[in-house]
Amino acid sequence: MASRCLQHPFVRGLSDGTLDPEAFKGYVAQDAFFLRSFLGAYCLAAAKCTDAPEHVRTLLNLAGGVLEELKLHARYANSLRIDLEQVAPRRATSAYSNFLRHTAWSAEPSEIVAAMTPCLRLYAFLGQSLAPAQGDNPYRDWIEVYSS
Repeated sequence: MASRCLQHPFVRGLSDGTLDPEAFKGYVAQDAFFLRSFLGAYCLAAAKCTDAPEHVRTLLNLAGGVLEELKLHARYANSLRIDLEQVAPRRATSAYSNFLRHTAWSAEPSEIVAAMTPCLRLYAFLGQSLAPAQGDNPYRDWIEVYSS
């Protein structure tokens, strides 16, 4: 299923640099909104690991990665003139964010991480798949972050 995502016009446009900047602008706004929920889920999972300091460390390191993603999104938002504080989430963004928040508040750490894993794996797969074809690409920073 993940390999089929490589054929999506949005992903192909990221890969070859031809993605409509307005489409990317919309993506950045929605993803930045979503990432706040993702960050909160990591932090809540870490807070629930009171008897496993090594798990806390891992979860906080992963939360640090989300903070790096948010920095990338802030740079894009600045250059694309997006006010991230005024983003209205689309239905899918809102639904997944609400799901993560509910899971983070009500579930055990392992369930929280399980709820987050499909997103993590897909973005890593896409970034790693696109990395070899970067060249002079306006979306190079995005590809580099998600391929690492």
